[in-house]
Amino acid sequence: MKEYFTLAEIDEVVQAIRNNTKYKPKVGLILGSGLGDLANSIEDPDFISYKNIPYWPTSTVHGHTGQLVIGKLEGQTVITMQGRAHYYEGYSMAEVTLPVRVMQRLGVEILIVTNAAGAINPEYVPGDVMFLSDHIAMIAMTGNNPLRGPNLDEFGPRFPDMSQAYDRVLLEKARKIADNNNLNTFSGVYVSLSGPSFESPADLRFLRAIGADAVGMSTVPEVIIARHSGLRVLGISGISNKANLDGTTITTHDEVLEAGKVLVPRLTTIVRGLLSEI
Repeated sequence: MKEYFTLAEIDEVVQAIRNNTKYKPKVGLILGSGLGDLANSIEDPDFISYKNIPYWPTSTVHGHTGQLVIGKLEGQTVITMQGRAHYYEGYSMAEVTLPVRVMQRLGVEILIVTNAAGAINPEYVPGDVMFLSDHIAMIAMTGNNPLRGPNLDEFGPRFPDMSQAYDRVLLEKARKIADNNNLNTFSGVYVSLSGPSFESPADLRFLRAIGADAVGMSTVPEVIIARHSGLRVLGISGISNKANLDGTTITTHDEVLEAGKVLVPRLTTIVRGLLSEI
């Protein structure tokens, strides 16, 4: 497990990807549990297995295919992560967020990150789409910040601002696209925990009390790294299960994957619409 990556190691990964694609992507997509089918919309794609990329973390979770898909979507050149690695799989924060560092060095300027999230807000139901207006970085607050360690000045400052982690212009465009397509969406606060256990009812009541609307086990570390590098970010949560604030239901990963089948066409509509406008 590597705690830190040097600029030379990051650029080694960049070169390995450049050697296997004809494209120069400007938009990055990170797809969460059950949402990987969104990558099937990409035209004339190049496929690169994570196993063939040096240092790249390989997901062990069902529903995460484990490959890069690079090509055209709505006229934009995109690089798509069909599956991501998580901190709970035993990777370091540096390894989990390495792909975002690599995207920035490849020339990516906008990052669209999706996840399957559990509802905390009782108004949310499975199949709803939540745009991230902000986040609560519970993992980072307890010491596992992905920027821990030597700062790479080539990417950004030692103490980056997170007051506008999610780009307001992209967020407004995405909202309008959803409204125009009669999609039920919310804007809310996502809280990132380490996992892999799902939250207890007491956990969820606590998270609700501090202002969270949805909870998951990813995304925030990647967003912190993206903002450190100056990337514009749009975050989207697909709600996979209802809030279990009273302990009357059991949450399973199969439920998360099943919700993804409903969410993929909705997310595809939003992402395609946004790409056609930027």
